This record gives sequence, C-alpha cells and structure tokens, in this order.
Amino acid sequence: MTAPGAAPCDTLAATGRPGGGSAGSGALIATVLGSSIALVDGSVVNVALPAMGRALSADGAGVQWIVNGFMLPLSALVLIGGALADRIGRKRIFLSGLVIFTLASLACMVSPTLGFVIAARVVQGLGAALLVPASLAILGADFEGAARARAIGTWAAAGAMGGALGPIIGGWLVDHVGWRSIFALIVPIALAAFAMGALYVPGGRDEDAQPPDWYGGALATVGLGLLVWGLTMMTSGMGGRGAGAAMLGAGTVALVAFVALEARLGDRAMVPLALFGTRVFTGVTLLTFLLYAALAGALLLLPYLLIARGWSATAAGTAVLPLPLIMGLGSRSVGALAAKIGARPLLTFGPMVTGSGFALFALMPDSDIDYVRNVLPGMLLIGIGMTAAVAPLTTTVMTAVDQHHAGAASGVNNATARIGGMIAVALIGLVLTDNGRGVSLGAFHAAAIAAAVMAVGAGLCGWLLVGAKIE
Repeated sequence: MTAPGAAPCDTLAATGRPGGGSAGSGALIATVLGSSIALVDGSVVNVALPAMGRALSADGAGVQWIVNGFMLPLSALVLIGGALADRIGRKRIFLSGLVIFTLASLACMVSPTLGFVIAARVVQGLGAALLVPASLAILGADFEGAARARAIGTWAAAGAMGGALGPIIGGWLVDHVGWRSIFALIVPIALAAFAMGALYVPGGRDEDAQPPDWYGGALATVGLGLLVWGLTMMTSGMGGRGAGAAMLGAGTVALVAFVALEARLGDRAMVPLALFGTRVFTGVTLLTFLLYAALAGALLLLPYLLIARGWSATAAGTAVLPLPLIMGLGSRSVGALAAKIGARPLLTFGPMVTGSGFALFALMPDSDIDYVRNVLPGMLLIGIGMTAAVAPLTTTVMTAVDQHHAGAASGVNNATARIGGMIAVALIGLVLTDNGRGVSLGAFHAAAIAAAVMAVGAGLCGWLLVGAKIE
C-alpha cells in the first residue's frame, strides 16, 4: 500500500462475516503480525524508492512499477483471496499467503536487476492478496461478540502503529544499512506469524461458499495491468504515446469484458453489479477512489521530493508521521460523532479539509524546505481530514447494502481504494525528472493542486450522494 495503515473497509471485511467460533490471543497475534507485513510494506518502500532507483539504474517507469508491481495483484485479486479463504480454509490461505509473501520478500532482497525486483514485487502482491483477506476472515469468523470487537480494534490499532513506524524504521534502514534491508526486516515477523498461525489459528471454512470468480479475476488483472502500463508509458515517455494509447485501449476492452461477465454472473460475481444499484454505494465508491488516489500520489511524491532536496530517508519517512498518529488517536471518537450527526457532514468536511492540506503543498519551496513551516501544516490538515472521513466511510458502506452483501461491498470498497492509489502512481512519471531520480517542483505543485481538486471532488460526492443519517 502507498498510504499508512489499512485501506478503508478492511475492518468491515471482518465485521461483515458471521461468527463461528472463539479463537484465542495466539490467533489474534498471528493475524496482526501477518497482515502488518503486507500493510506496512508500501509505506516502507516509498521512502526507499530513490535509493532503489539509483542502485538498480531504474528510470521513471521502473520506479513506478516497483510500487505498482505490488499493487496490481493486490488490487485485482484481493476479492479472489477472500473467496478462497472462505471456500478452501482461512488458516490454509493465511499461511499460504505468508509463505508466498516471505519468499518474494527474500527475492526482492537479493534481486540483481530491476526486472527481478519488479517480478518479485508482483509475487509479493499475490501473497498479500491471499494474506490480507484471510487474516480479516479469521477475525470475522473465528472470534465472537465482544472478543471479535476487541480483536478488530487491536488489528486496527496495530495497522495505525505500523503506518506510523514503518516509514521511520524503513528510512533509518535505507540510510544506515541499505535498501535491501527493508525486505529482510519482514522475514522474522513473517516467521513468528507463521508459527503462531500454525499453532493457534482455527482451520475453519464456509461449507456454502461460492467458488472464486477466476475468469473475473483474470479479466480484472489483465485490464488493470494494461491500463496502468499504458498510463506509465504515456507519462514516462517509455515506448511512445502511440503504444501507450494502444495499451489503454486494450485495457479498457478487457475491463468492459469484465463488467459484462460480472453482470452475467449476478451474485456469484467477484464484484456483484447489484451493489451499484443504490446512489449511496455508488457515491462512496467514487469518493473512495478520488480520496485515496489523491492520498497515494501525495504520500509517494512528498518523501521523493524531500529526499531529492537533500533530506535523509529517515527524515523523509518521519515527515508523514502526523497522518497515522492523528488517524490512530482520533478514529474512535469520529466514529461516535458520525453515529450522532450522520455520515454526510463528515464525508463532506473530511475530504475537503484533506484537500486544503494538499493545496498547501503547492506552496512548497524549491530549496531550504523547513518541516514546521512547509510540511507540517499540510500533514496536520490531511490527518484531520482523513480521520474525519474514514470511520463514517466504512459505516456508510455497511449500511448502503443489505447484510447479505456486506462482505462483498467492503471488499469492493477496499479494492477501489487500492486501485485509486495504483492509478495515481502510474501518473507520477509526469512529476519525476532526471530519469526518475529527481522531482520537478513545478510538476509537484501541479500534482498537489490535482490532489486537492480530487479531494474536494470526493467531498462533493459525500454531500450530494450520501444520505444525511447513518442507519
């Protein structure tokens, strides 16, 4: 992921499942450790990108694919991973995802070339697409009542803590050990998660679960992959605009075929199109795409700019610390406020405040960037705005559909956030200079304004399309 912490509606993917047992603290520790390595991976890699680009002689397109190689399978296949966990077994898929993710991380660590790193990142994303939904399925199905609520709260708090510490630890490792060490860091955590999972996670599955939508998953992966490839080619100058436009066209055809297939499959589809029959669900999906695309682009480019202007990777990672801290401290209170005043005011206010934070980045100077004057005010506004938006967004998704579709709705919203971030990363070639090693300040300002516009657009979606009250 490109943003700290979890995507929206991750916890809903757990709460939307029927409880079937009462697991213990060992299972909770396993899921927290396991999911944390996937959730923190993106934020850690962000601060390592400049160093990785230099060491691997990567151009702008190569830098983009280091990120999107991971995001593509995670975005396209996370719903397949959830279906596999239900049908084959939550424990089996969780442990399989851990093994795949860990082996791919080791491959990243020893990769001799850029192409090898990107291939390993794709495999990492595949492991995460199994690991993340399976860990959430364990929380939802293997814990009951108050124990489930405590488990979800612990999982969310761990995600916030990982989002806060990941870029700082990753930056320190890049500065003092080297970029390869950020992948070695994952191994002991993964081994502990595997041991705890093997010992303590129940092996349950849903006897009535539908088989995974393999054809839908394949079409989504191909369509999104071609779309991202085309955008990368057009923005980075790799291969020419004509080839990029051809990729965009082919990706669009594949995604149209995906929609046609999902319409034919109905409730058996990976993305049931009936979900979009309500104005509210359509509105929050569009809101999620715009808000998380803006956030992902900004959180990738800001550390890149700071490092290009002479900051250490540790300092650049620390620069984003206010966002996860504010979200971790304020989310519970905002959830209670949303229950009192409704989702609509917060889903309007939150994105617009976030947009004002992005707008402040458009004032970033070319040199002598001062953290307190030039970075902190924007980060504080983004943290406040995102905190105001995320809790009511999750609740609104849950109330926009009937209980039978709650799990599918949360999965679609989760995937939408990741896809938004992936599209934003595919466009950063417009900002990178010096063959992917620098950042154009003018283009950074334009990107900040574009992020602000998208965030304001998300706020308008909240005002116009979301009902006044949470049911």
